[in-house]
Amino acid sequence: MKNNLKNDVIFKTFFSRKGNEAFLIDFLEALLEIKIETIKIEQEVNLGRFSPQEKTGSLDIQAILNDGIVVDIEMQVDDRHNIIARTMFYGAKQITRLTAKGEEYANIKKIMMINILNYELFPFENYITKTVTVMDHHRKYVVIDGIEWYFIELPKFRKSKPDMEKKVNQWLAIIDDVDEELIEMAKEKNELLRKVEVEFVELSGDEETRRIEELKDKWERDYKSGMSYARKEGLEQGMEQGEKNKSIEIAKEMLENGEKIEKIEKYTKLTKVEIEKLKKGK
Repeated sequence: MKNNLKNDVIFKTFFSRKGNEAFLIDFLEALLEIKIETIKIEQEVNLGRFSPQEKTGSLDIQAILNDGIVVDIEMQVDDRHNIIARTMFYGAKQITRLTAKGEEYANIKKIMMINILNYELFPFENYITKTVTVMDHHRKYVVIDGIEWYFIELPKFRKSKPDMEKKVNQWLAIIDDVDEELIEMAKEKNELLRKVEVEFVELSGDEETRRIEELKDKWERDYKSGMSYARKEGLEQGMEQGEKNKSIEIAKEMLENGEKIEKIEKYTKLTKVEIEKLKKGK
């Protein structure tokens, strides 16, 4: 698995690593076109157990900007034909999480769901799409703006002739990591991007990052294999149990490597009770 920002383990580790806040601020300011005064990067929030298709340990980045704007960023390499439903569900979950903390509806700050895709989604040329919800017969009247969704389609970015004076395009060239000419132009115009490569070298040598990356890769391969079998047999129950078994295998490996229960819970979505039983050999 190549060490670039399209690798979701590297993506999350790079942007959420303590001391790397400047990278995330620079990218978000360019994309959202806002000034970010403060940022608090949160650990991945467990949004619960979803359908069998959602249990592959997705790694997203969540941050709180300025006076409470919530941003969720996800890198998705493969098209699983569920991104629209998935990101809508995640957005709704964010509102549920905030109101569960006692926030009044009127006080909930804007939520921004950013999806970076290594495949094409919409049938038009724009490679950055921002959604708005408008009235049916008054298209310029925005009635719901509490949640905004951004979809960035990297293949379309590659096909375009991006204006490299724009900082967001400089970042997309680095994230996409395909066009060497664009990458060099990005580094030339944005001094901060020259430090990205140095950070990758450090991440490549980080044993914990490599181990999580290997486990995630194994999980993805097992998931795809299980999905293929389930589709052929039409056995949804078998697919569910198959995924559970894969999670158990990964949990056992992580326990053998001395990983903490909290980390195993986060990356396998098994419950603490289930992990404790595995640890005791029951």
